Amino acid sequence: MDKKQIVALLNKDLEAEHGAIIQYLNHAYAIGEGALACEIEAVAREEMRHLDWLAETIVELGGELSLKRGKTNLAGKTPPAWMKNDVLAEEEAITMYKAHIKAISDPGIKRLLQRILSDEESHHDDFVHFVDKVKKEKLKDVRGATANKTTKTLNWGIEHEYTVALQYMFQSYYMKNKDAQKELQDQAVNEMQHMGWLAEKLIDAESSPRLEHTEVEATGKKVKMAEMMKADIKIEDMVAKRYDQTAQETKEPKIKRLMERLRDHELYHSKVFGDILKEEKAKKK
Repeated sequence: MDKKQIVALLNKDLEAEHGAIIQYLNHAYAIGEGALACEIEAVAREEMRHLDWLAETIVELGGELSLKRGKTNLAGKTPPAWMKNDVLAEEEAITMYKAHIKAISDPGIKRLLQRILSDEESHHDDFVHFVDKVKKEKLKDVRGATANKTTKTLNWGIEHEYTVALQYMFQSYYMKNKDAQKELQDQAVNEMQHMGWLAEKLIDAESSPRLEHTEVEATGKKVKMAEMMKADIKIEDMVAKRYDQTAQETKEPKIKRLMERLRDHELYHSKVFGDILKEEKAKKK
């Protein structure tokens, strides 16, 4: 099997991890705050780690990362049904990883996939346990159907945060400058935190988080660092203005505080990316 074929298989794995992350976060947010939601989010973070390892390997092989999101099963109306869907997701992942381990001869990549497989088998057992746990704790769907200007803005924020988290993380994999790579990854993690904060506020508002993203910009092995940073600065400045506007307009103190905090974070990100851009321009003089 040549590198191109290996990259194709690893991208399928990458897409599946992406889908699993969103599926599990949806389920964690839907049952509200509590120990089990934290456990599900912990599983999602492990899937993020898998995505990270896979992405790094694909780029090392000279491949282009897939931005497609794999299967996300959000069917069912109750927590037990959701946990059963998560069990099925892990079973599908286990089957796929076993097939890819068998198909790929590269010892280093086989070892990586075997490491991920071990996690997926553990996740499978976790979700089997969670099926009974949600029944025992009588957990319910805490999401509501409230739709107003505030919930629309919060969901717009999730859409933005999801998009830039992907954008910065995927840009980082192509970044040769290690300091810039770390900064991009740090800001991506911060954007993921923002998603969680916004989702919590939507639940508090008796509404439902919508985890979707828009088009990811300026990422790929042929995109230059300066182009990436210019795109990132532009989007950070834009969203900071939107958050600031919302903070000024809202009559809800908790929403105002969140919007101001998000605004300040986005302005910080913009400055970080501005510094990276300046350093890149200085190197070329």
